[in-house]
Amino acid sequence: MAITFSDLHTESGVKSLDQYLSGKSYISGNQLTKDDIKVYAAVLVKPADSFPNASRWYDSVSSHIAPSFPGKAVGVRVDGKGAPVDAAPAKPAAAGGGDDDDLDLFGDETEEDKKAAEEREAAKKQSSKKKESGKSSVLLDVKPWDDETDMKKLEEAVRSVEMPGLFWGASKLVPVGYGIKKMQIMITIVDDLVSVDSLIEEHLTVEPCNE
Repeated sequence: MAITFSDLHTESGVKSLDQYLSGKSYISGNQLTKDDIKVYAAVLVKPADSFPNASRWYDSVSSHIAPSFPGKAVGVRVDGKGAPVDAAPAKPAAAGGGDDDDLDLFGDETEEDKKAAEEREAAKKQSSKKKESGKSSVLLDVKPWDDETDMKKLEEAVRSVEMPGLFWGASKLVPVGYGIKKMQIMITIVDDLVSVDSLIEEHLTVEPCNE
């Protein structure tokens, strides 16, 4: 059940904390929790030795927090004068409530906090999500200009074409008749980067120069 402490900047508030911690190591059990951090933040200074339970608890929490802040502190004091600021409204007590055990440690996480956390998580996922472009495998038929075309040089000329998103694969010669062979060659392209029509028209239909 939730627990509420008030006026922890006053002697009476620290006294109530000391009484609550009698026989307890921490606020919500035998291990340090965020409940302890909330209460610790509301206690302005270490409780006096006249409050042994609160003093022991304060030292224990301090020892856990200190390693997270290795810098040298110069020491500050928060002025406790004036009316204390109201904590976040506590949730309505259950039927039969009203005892000291039904308490709220300075308010739970608000709806605004939850919404902000969800928005940050969504933005993180969106930024880390990578767009995957589609890929296609195409089998090209490359025919010689005549029966005297050197197919080895033709293949070298075809493979010399380079552009982002174009990957040449295996090839083979296939007879087409009258002693002439065509070359079949496999290519893999990134659809967003390479157009097969442009590849053929701009790079593979140019008649070679006769040497």
